[in-house]
Order: sequence, then structure tokens, then C-alpha cells
Amino acid sequence: MKGNSTKERILYAALDLFAQKGYDGVGVDLIAEKAGLKGPSLYRHYKGKEDIFNSMIEMVASHYREGFGLHPKAEELPDSMDALIADAMQRLAFTMHDDIVKKTRRIFAMEQFRSARIAELTTRYHLENLQQLYTGMFAALMDKGILKKDDPEYVALEFVSPVSLLIHMYDRQPEREKEVIEKIQKHFEHFANVYACDTRGRG
Repeated sequence: MKGNSTKERILYAALDLFAQKGYDGVGVDLIAEKAGLKGPSLYRHYKGKEDIFNSMIEMVASHYREGFGLHPKAEELPDSMDALIADAMQRLAFTMHDDIVKKTRRIFAMEQFRSARIAELTTRYHLENLQQLYTGMFAALMDKGILKKDDPEYVALEFVSPVSLLIHMYDRQPEREKEVIEKIQKHFEHFANVYACDTRGRG
């Protein structure tokens, strides 16, 4: 069981169960059982299922920000198109293979139509955060003369949208992982060929 504290064990148990059964398919007693607790003792830590769910979302959001690196420091930004592709492929590997992130995507896919908050978070994490991250990166690459001058926000949207679609395909059909990775790699390479200013952008 993951988690160093009882509260964390409860959240990881909830993550597993919500990913399998959806919010409505999971009761507090089932979460307590999976966490190795008696039902009533769970209420010493959380008010109820909604409190557990909200705390779980906060936990996974923190995990994602740290693991994915949503707010890189200036010195961590790629300084060439090849470095950009390598950085993006590393982030892709985390997104596709991290167990917590995969389960959270599954929960979001099921719950986005039940909860306005989850709908907003789904949009934020599947598109807006990524677009914001790459808008900053591309603005820096444009300033350095590596990337052609353009609207960095729109270019970021062009960069991330196909990736998001392909990751969702992988979630539905994990047996197509190799195909998905190859398509994303080719997408990044095509992007570099289109937007690199000249040979200085590669290498």
C-alpha cells in the first residue's frame, strides 16, 4: 500500500478505486477496507467521500506538477530544437507511464460530465497547462532566433493538441503504445522542421 501515513493510504486507496469504478461506484467503507481500516475510523481523517475525492485531486495535482515540471526555471528551458524534442519526449514518458497520472486521467475521463470542477480540471491539465508551458518555451526560443517568430501561444496549441489526442488514444488502446510514441516523435520532428529558423535550431 502506497503512502507513509494513514491519510495518504486512504487517498491512494481512493485513487485506485475511483479509477476502477468511478466516483458513484465507490463507497467510504470500500475505501476504508482497501486502506486497511475499519469504516468509522476513516472519519477521523476525512469528513466523507467528497472530502477524500477533493484531497486526492490535490495530491495528484501536486504529484503531476513536480513530476512533469510545469514551471521550469529559466536555466532549465531547452536551448535548441533537438533539446526541445528530447525534453518533450521525457515529459511524454512521464505522462504515459506514471501510474498515478494514468489513473487520474481515467478518473477525469469518467467524472468530467458529473462534476463541473472536474470538467474544468480536465481542460486545464489536458490542454491549458501544457499550452502555457510551451508558450513560455517557444517565446524564449523565438527570442534566441532558434524558432521562427510567430504567436507563441498559437504555436504552442499546434504543438500540444495532437499529443493530447494521441495520449487519449493510448489510454483507450494501450496495445498501440509503440504506434502512439512513433507518431508523437514524428509530430515533434515535423514541428521542428517547419518552425526552426535554420540549422542553428537543430543540435
